[in-house]
Amino acid sequence: MFIKRGAGNDVNEIHNLKSRLAQEFNIKDLGSMRYFLGMEVARSDRGIFISQRKYILDFLEEIGMLGCRPANSPIEANHHLSGNMGERTNKERPDVTYAVGVVSQYMHDPRTSHLDAVYRILRYLKSAPGKGILFSNHDHLRLEAFTDADWVGSVDDRRSTSGYCTFLGGNLIT
Repeated sequence: MFIKRGAGNDVNEIHNLKSRLAQEFNIKDLGSMRYFLGMEVARSDRGIFISQRKYILDFLEEIGMLGCRPANSPIEANHHLSGNMGERTNKERPDVTYAVGVVSQYMHDPRTSHLDAVYRILRYLKSAPGKGILFSNHDHLRLEAFTDADWVGSVDDRRSTSGYCTFLGGNLIT
């Protein structure tokens, strides 16, 4: 269990909580969190910055793509992937969680074009592994949501792909 002083502003209450938890659980105060579940956490005057730099670099090394040529975007603009494009690929299946939902639509029957799209995602991750998200104080707690769709963008079934993002207090939460 991690307990950090920054979770509240009453130092005595934080100390009391740590003492009570230590009576019931085997806990250790490790100080400021730096890594958690593959995420790097950095604190500054601007806020809390979270990235997966180390995880991405380790993963690229593991699959032999650490030296790959970086890509400037995770998927080609105006892509038109289809379930029938390219040869079937039995040697390798793209069984990773993807940043782009479009590619995951073809995991049941991956083709070479889909695998190429996955490699592009990995090359994009290589281009800037330290990209992340900054949580900072924006002096408000407004809830804002945005959504968009490509309206009949699927070559296979003419279905639309939609996406959304939600901000709380100016910080991305979903």
